[in-house]
Amino acid sequence: MDTDQRKNTRKKKGLIREYAEAAVIAILLALFIRTFIVQAFKIPSGSMEPTLLVGDHILVNKFIYGIKIPFINKTIIPVGTPERNDVVVFIYPLDKSKDFIKRVIGLPGDTIEIKGQEIYIDGELFEDPHGYYGREGDDGVPDLERDHAGPFKVPDNHLFVMGDNRDHSYDSRFWGFVPVDSLRGEAFIIYWSWPNWKRFLHLIE
Repeated sequence: MDTDQRKNTRKKKGLIREYAEAAVIAILLALFIRTFIVQAFKIPSGSMEPTLLVGDHILVNKFIYGIKIPFINKTIIPVGTPERNDVVVFIYPLDKSKDFIKRVIGLPGDTIEIKGQEIYIDGELFEDPHGYYGREGDDGVPDLERDHAGPFKVPDNHLFVMGDNRDHSYDSRFWGFVPVDSLRGEAFIIYWSWPNWKRFLHLIE
């Protein structure tokens, strides 16, 4: 092998190494962002309609409530705390292999009571601009169980959550509270939606 061939071989190896290093860095950066900063989710059900529709693809801010240790979801650096009306993604308490998305209604220490289409927090009627009531069809949940819940007090480090589509949401009214450590993060934008493509870059309020 002459000198030019050796130079070309080294050059090719150098390029391959550069590409490989760039690919590894990109993968590590993507994993870091997905683990600690932002993660994408797709909405599979209508429990959050009309705020979120089936087929919406959303971004969730994972940093907003603090930095967590992956896999065990233990917060090591607190950043903020959930607020009422936040739309949050969390680990479903009854099946940790599933993620749910709902709206925060009750905070730690709140006393919650549901009376028909009205929500009371600490005995005061809660202004509920996001609640949608449109009962169509039978989803297997008795109306009495859906329309009358509580009163019950939200424990420390837990949340009471509900879907915006109140008549078609399986939420804290039925299976209880969400541990704050189970939060994945807060949904903040719809970055793609199909077939509702006009919702592209629609902010979640």
